[in-house]
Amino acid sequence: MILFFLVFFTVYSAVNFYIFIRGWQALSYIPALKPIYAVLFVFSALSYIAARTLTVNIPDLLYDILLWTGSLWFAFMLYFFLFIAIIDLSRLLNHIFDIYPAFIINNYKLTKFITFISVLVVTITVIIAGYLNTRNIKINYAEINIPRKSSKINELNAVLVSDFHLTPVNDGKLLKKIVERINSLNPDIVLMPGDVLDDNIEILKNRNIAEGLSGIKSKYGVFISNGNHEFIIGVEEADKYLRELGLNVLRDFAVLIDSSFFVLGREDRSKSNFTDEPRKTLTEVLNGIDRNYPVILLDHTPLQLDDIDKENIELQLSGHTHHGQIFPVNLITSIVYEVSWGYLKKNYSQFYVTCGVGTWGPPVRLGSDSEIVNLKIKFVD
Repeated sequence: MILFFLVFFTVYSAVNFYIFIRGWQALSYIPALKPIYAVLFVFSALSYIAARTLTVNIPDLLYDILLWTGSLWFAFMLYFFLFIAIIDLSRLLNHIFDIYPAFIINNYKLTKFITFISVLVVTITVIIAGYLNTRNIKINYAEINIPRKSSKINELNAVLVSDFHLTPVNDGKLLKKIVERINSLNPDIVLMPGDVLDDNIEILKNRNIAEGLSGIKSKYGVFISNGNHEFIIGVEEADKYLRELGLNVLRDFAVLIDSSFFVLGREDRSKSNFTDEPRKTLTEVLNGIDRNYPVILLDHTPLQLDDIDKENIELQLSGHTHHGQIFPVNLITSIVYEVSWGYLKKNYSQFYVTCGVGTWGPPVRLGSDSEIVNLKIKFVD
């Protein structure tokens, strides 16, 4: 865990320093703006860290200001970095090939200032569009056939929903909308592969942010496995709260549903980073499960899929990737994960990865959607 945070803060500091210096240089045309720029920049860059450090020790309003500012800053930081990197690349090309026209060279300070304003306006516009996109929750549909084995039912109307990341940013108002969409599908079962909660449990309780989860209605209930963020905020408290809200938390544990199929929830692979216990192997987790029934596995992070296939798991449901959440990060997740979003079939096992209904960090989605997945699962001979 220490290594994780060390790497995060090192990269975060380096990127912010790079952006700050380039912005500071661009304001040389109007030096009076520099002090204002410095104050706003430092406040924005430190807000998220301050919010997560101070949590319940500050008034709710101040916490919300810090959390919203810091969360949005991640999106600004990404696009500022990309724009500046492209601009610096053009400067390098100009240094080599002398490609800039005379009006840029002769008015260099003005050009940098105009570029600064242009980048700021474009980034704000893009982020507003991305925010509006996050609030437009889509329902996507998929049909999956799995071996019947000893199942006595023919079809299962399942809802897959993940990565709520409930906080004062993704709050109770948004959750109410999500729950209404889930219930409108009249699900037999609701399956959540992790990252449902993402803030101090005391804050979530005091402000009734997660209470709406108790309003989900389904025939067999709601089943959840832990994601990495349940471990980050404190997995024991998080799971206790989820159970109080009526969710069935499966921690390397399986439940036989209606004498027809197992739902197996596996602990996230980040467990060993945040606890003193190693993650159980898949063989250990499957021990004692009657394989005469099909298994639906909830595993937050869709990695090492070949291991799942070797164990002949019928269906794995995952989240975590957000499909990058913000373009062009989706290009990276598509490289890192065998399936970053959607459906995949290997030799025997099938996989479905949802890009999530909420957001981590900035409440912004570009190149991905906030989704609820309605899975029509058929048990076939």
